[in-house]
Amino acid sequence: MNGMDGNTGAMLAGADHIRQSIADILGTPLGTRIGRREYGSELPELFDQPMNELGRIRIFAATALAIMRQERRVRVSRIGLGSGAEPGSFALRIVSRRVDVAAPIATLDLTIPVRAASALTA
Repeated sequence: MNGMDGNTGAMLAGADHIRQSIADILGTPLGTRIGRREYGSELPELFDQPMNELGRIRIFAATALAIMRQERRVRVSRIGLGSGAEPGSFALRIVSRRVDVAAPIATLDLTIPVRAASALTA
């Protein structure tokens, strides 16, 4: 599937388009897109929650569920969580298998930076 880069307007395809799509899905609060209330994830609601073991599990579950429901070109095999480059941010590492291409290029290892809503206003 081809698409357009949300920042530059350039054409995107393959892994780059999947990366942008997943970042958009995860960064959109569930129920906020008009006409597509099921689009998005619960991840934005979890940003300001305690980052303990339960919080990490909730982040992993929200990430996996949103990708499974809305990005049918990949199957998630592993999700990791690390600190982000800026205060109030973290990075999700998502390892998945593409199901829209042949096996030799099917593995996809993405790092998606995520910022809390409160960090966006600072």
